[in-house]
Amino acid sequence: MARAERRGTASATAQYFAEMVRTLREQAGLTQEEVGKRINYTGAAISALENCKQLPGEKMLAGLEDVLGGGAGLLQMAGKYLVLDRYPPYFKDYVLLEAAALNVSSYQTLVIDGLFQTEEYARAVLRCGFPPRNEEEVGQLADARMDRKALFDRKPVPLIELVLEESALRRQIGTHEVMRAQLAHLAECAARRNVTVQVIPLNRGARGEHAGLDGPMKLIETPEHHHLVYLESQRKSLLISDREEVSALATRYAMIRAQALGPDESLDLIERLAGER
Repeated sequence: MARAERRGTASATAQYFAEMVRTLREQAGLTQEEVGKRINYTGAAISALENCKQLPGEKMLAGLEDVLGGGAGLLQMAGKYLVLDRYPPYFKDYVLLEAAALNVSSYQTLVIDGLFQTEEYARAVLRCGFPPRNEEEVGQLADARMDRKALFDRKPVPLIELVLEESALRRQIGTHEVMRAQLAHLAECAARRNVTVQVIPLNRGARGEHAGLDGPMKLIETPEHHHLVYLESQRKSLLISDREEVSALATRYAMIRAQALGPDESLDLIERLAGER
């Protein structure tokens, strides 16, 4: 019954992929444990995939293709259509835009932007959600978030900006070791030639005032040079394409960025905070 319920809530794409893996595995005369062992996963992970409890990441897809696909590339091809199933419904439209974007600019206030997160930090953030997520959901969402990092090395190379509140750097998410690794990773990202990271210090201005107090935002430039703004709050999202609204928010973002520390000063602050952990 549990398996039937899970399949009933899974997308048709996920159900088809699960059946494809099961059929190919059985035709090869392999158990779930045997397949898992060959691709460095547990038999339980293969079972979860075949029962639509878990969607495959890029690593699992590549392994399944090697073991079951026979070199035809069919499993990896089918896996491309599963990508969106791994994200919350309100985030799916943005993911497609981000993956193809020429420029991505982000202003974040509470936590480090997902594109810059380590896996352990991402898992710690996802565990903070309410209602609480089980570890299966946390793992799936964290894996999907990690796959977005392909943007950093994509060709053509995108330009990526992040403006971040200092409070997000100081907020304890996970253990001290998780935070130290996260800050070190952020510093590594900031050193990339196509990435700019700037921090708004807590003591910005006479009373800490700045233009970003209305909350976070993301700005996207598409390959067709269209400019969009993505807003997200409390499991809801808004994708803005109206030129007048986009222009107003882009101007606000420019002011937020101007009020932040410069890239070099920001990197010094990030490295100093990492050393204090």
